[in-house]
Amino acid sequence: MSGAGSFDAVLFDCDGVLVDSESITNGVLRTMLHELGWAISEEDCFQLFVGRALRDETAIITAHTGFEVTEQWLAEFRDRRNEGLRARLQPIPGAVAAVHEIDSRTGGRIACASGADLGKVQLQLTKVGLDRVFAGKMFSGMDQPHSKPAPDVYLAAAAHLGVDPARAAVVEDTVPGVTAGVAAGATVFGFCPPDSPAHHPPQALLDAGAAHIFTDMTELPALVAAAVSNRPA
Repeated sequence: MSGAGSFDAVLFDCDGVLVDSESITNGVLRTMLHELGWAISEEDCFQLFVGRALRDETAIITAHTGFEVTEQWLAEFRDRRNEGLRARLQPIPGAVAAVHEIDSRTGGRIACASGADLGKVQLQLTKVGLDRVFAGKMFSGMDQPHSKPAPDVYLAAAAHLGVDPARAAVVEDTVPGVTAGVAAGATVFGFCPPDSPAHHPPQALLDAGAAHIFTDMTELPALVAAAVSNRPA
């Protein structure tokens, strides 16, 4: 990836982009919300919580259940979530090969910038065999002053790689994630596989500022290589 129209780095979200985790994580969350008396539907659970840090959404839970979310409850959620991920997590089809190809083309200038806690990111990337390629380049929005949709985690990843965010491509699948990438100044590629309730629809991603929409992860290396970044090289 060199020359006009290329990117100096590619920054990947994790959940829904690299790993097919949202149905597992939200299934656990929905079960625990049901236990609190909130009979939330699968669709509403996806819409309210996907792409956002759960710690930032506790007021919604309290409003619907009267339960004041505690650190103990959040820790139980993480434990139950991680158990499900260890047992059932799979990579997004085509993601592993796409990451390795882009890693080769960029000379290793890739990073994973997630809104999830770093432990979850590490667990998931290890589970699908991407821990080595992202070693030392995993970032959590929970370790930043603000989580997505704020740009902090993408700015931190770009700074670590030593690249201008305006010369970076961001790969996202949710409105908060796209918003974060755009706010960082990056060019955002919105991933939206067909008929997936865990991914936000194409128009929503475009409305949030995604520059490109794609539906198959095998398309990503060529799409990124051909696209134009926000600022000329």
